[in-house]
Amino acid sequence: MDWLFAPWPWYVGGGVVGLVMVCLMWMGNTFGFSSNFRTICSALGAGQTCSFFDYDWKSQRWNLLFLVGTVAGGFLAAQIFPNQHMPDISSTTVERLNLLGITSVGESYYPTELFESWSFKDVSLLIFGGLLVGFGTRYAGGCTSGHAISGLSDLQLPSLIAVIGFFFGGLFMVHVLFPLIFSL
Repeated sequence: MDWLFAPWPWYVGGGVVGLVMVCLMWMGNTFGFSSNFRTICSALGAGQTCSFFDYDWKSQRWNLLFLVGTVAGGFLAAQIFPNQHMPDISSTTVERLNLLGITSVGESYYPTELFESWSFKDVSLLIFGGLLVGFGTRYAGGCTSGHAISGLSDLQLPSLIAVIGFFFGGLFMVHVLFPLIFSL
């Protein structure tokens, strides 16, 4: 039973994602978490004031269940598997982040310095980042998982363009904006 608690190889997760995508395409559905925001807003009645939310949200109930299952699965995994394996991070990356004051690298999946303090700067960064992610998701017509997993599986050119944009945007953020923000 030790194999269950050890990190699994990448090809197991990749195979499962591939299998899920084949099943979704076979059922005529597409995958993407950001569509759940539209579904939730529509279910809560936002379609009465905005035409974007005026659609049959019940046809997307399966995606809401997928979202709930993902959150519940993450919670259960954190509770059941106490020896969480942190990903290996290059020593150069650790050194550069330490210079910026982020010393929790390798100890946590997120920078505790950002999420455990409630300074004006940190809260502003989280709010501004959330607004940018929301705007970007809507502007790109989907989230990274929707475009990179579902859109590329369907061989959609707009998804390929979006994924290339996500990749270069991530590089720009990490190499240009991140050092500027956290060196202040």
